[in-house]
Amino acid sequence: MTPEQYVQDKAARSGSSFYYAFLFLPPARRAAITAFYAFCREVDDVVDEVADPGVAATKLAWWRQELARAYAGQPQHPVLKALMPHAAAFNIRAEQLALIIDGCEMDLRQNRVLDEAGLFQYCHLVAGVVGEVSASIFGCVDGQPLGEATRAYAHRLGRALQLTNILRDVGEDARRGRIYLPVNELQRFEVKAHELLKREAPWGYSDRFQALMRFQAGRAQACYDEALALLPAEERRAQRPGLMMAAIYRRLLGEIERGGFQVLHQRIALTPLRKLWIAWRTHRQTR
Repeated sequence: MTPEQYVQDKAARSGSSFYYAFLFLPPARRAAITAFYAFCREVDDVVDEVADPGVAATKLAWWRQELARAYAGQPQHPVLKALMPHAAAFNIRAEQLALIIDGCEMDLRQNRVLDEAGLFQYCHLVAGVVGEVSASIFGCVDGQPLGEATRAYAHRLGRALQLTNILRDVGEDARRGRIYLPVNELQRFEVKAHELLKREAPWGYSDRFQALMRFQAGRAQACYDEALALLPAEERRAQRPGLMMAAIYRRLLGEIERGGFQVLHQRIALTPLRKLWIAWRTHRQTR
């Protein structure tokens, strides 16, 4: 299997909404974003799939070493073998990839977020930087860095997408002993951590829980609005894949809200056909 086949299989198997946005890119950009997404999946899977934190830390340390080797021209892993040919053209920097590993390491060090500032810092590492790299791949010309407005848009959109992920995955994260809803907000809405960790229905879906989740959804919706307002009009065409992801995730967020935030015992998702339809429609609207 070639590195290119490896990353393609990794992206396709994930079933992520991101994959549907990649389909509309020209070949070089599609190859770059697919390899980058596969890198993100590889390091994220270390935390999600390795039960022993010590082993997970060792694996992440290996990825740091592999990152250094790759930017020295000697990648070993197929993901970085597939990604490195595109790094210069799309201004993908080693320090950006290292920050994504930093975000995964946060999951090994802590399983709670104290407040909004801590939540936003986590989102910055695991999603804001991902958004910046992705936006660079979508719109970079001759290795030039993103403009400040587009960079700010990419970070804010990454935050919005991650906040949506957190809402969708409250039950799944609780199964792993993690709660990404800020502690001070749990206290504000009088929701106990043990209620979330038990993941029991129907009593887990109290009025207190509903109020907490409406607050979280409102913050995510505001982030989408802020992100879209930051994107310069002349960049909308280049950044269509990000706009597709925003449309898909915002529709998902709407489904979660309309369903009464029933996320403790199930993982709500859109069907592949629906994701493809939203992506295609967004592509058409931003031509």
